[in-house]
Amino acid sequence: MDALGAVQSVLVLGGTSELGLATVRGLLAERPVSVILAVRDPERSRTEADALRAAGAKDVDVVQFDATAPEHDGFIDSVFDRHGDIDLVLVAFGVLGDQQVSESDSAAALAVVQTNFTGVVSVMVPLVRRLRAQGHGTVVVFSSVAGERPRAANFIYGASKAGVDALAQGYNDALAGTGVTVLTVRPGFVHTKMTTGLKPAPFSTTPEAVAERVLHGIRTGAHTVWAPAPLRGVMTVLRHLPRPVFRRLPG
Repeated sequence: MDALGAVQSVLVLGGTSELGLATVRGLLAERPVSVILAVRDPERSRTEADALRAAGAKDVDVVQFDATAPEHDGFIDSVFDRHGDIDLVLVAFGVLGDQQVSESDSAAALAVVQTNFTGVVSVMVPLVRRLRAQGHGTVVVFSSVAGERPRAANFIYGASKAGVDALAQGYNDALAGTGVTVLTVRPGFVHTKMTTGLKPAPFSTTPEAVAERVLHGIRTGAHTVWAPAPLRGVMTVLRHLPRPVFRRLPG
């Protein structure tokens, strides 16, 4: 970070994520930053990298990253060794999966959990270690309101996001006073490629609107942001509904 604490470099884990890219574009609208896009297939991410360069990025490095790899210590060390201090990390990878398939196919269910939860655990451990060593940094973890109280229509995905949410909240508490912070982002239904064809839920939003909430949370030092903000009140009510009533809610 610069002398005023402004972000100078950002690592996007899940560099094709529409939420992650929208957040980076929001940063670039404020100031030039260096960007590292960690993606499964670097060759297929040239368009995103070129767009960020055109938007004012100081430089864009695209590196290969597989969220389902058994461990990520070597990957994290290589990125930090190559780029030095990193101010902001967006943990933005994830899959929605197919609930109906996952209920009868354990491999499909495990694929969702391994990407959305196990992958986040695997990358957060070495990531936090390096951030603690440099003495500063912010990690933004994209969770979901689905993890607040999973519904019958998406409980495999919801369970994976509930784990991510607990991990992020726990890390934020454990890192108090170290100079490292963890921001948990709880979006509702977001209009992205991943949700194309799905019926929009109430309070549906866009990647750009989520990015605005993320950047506001970073600036204010928040530990949790909801996108959109009214979802906080909605989920407070839903969490306390009696189960027989909750079951009858439309999926």
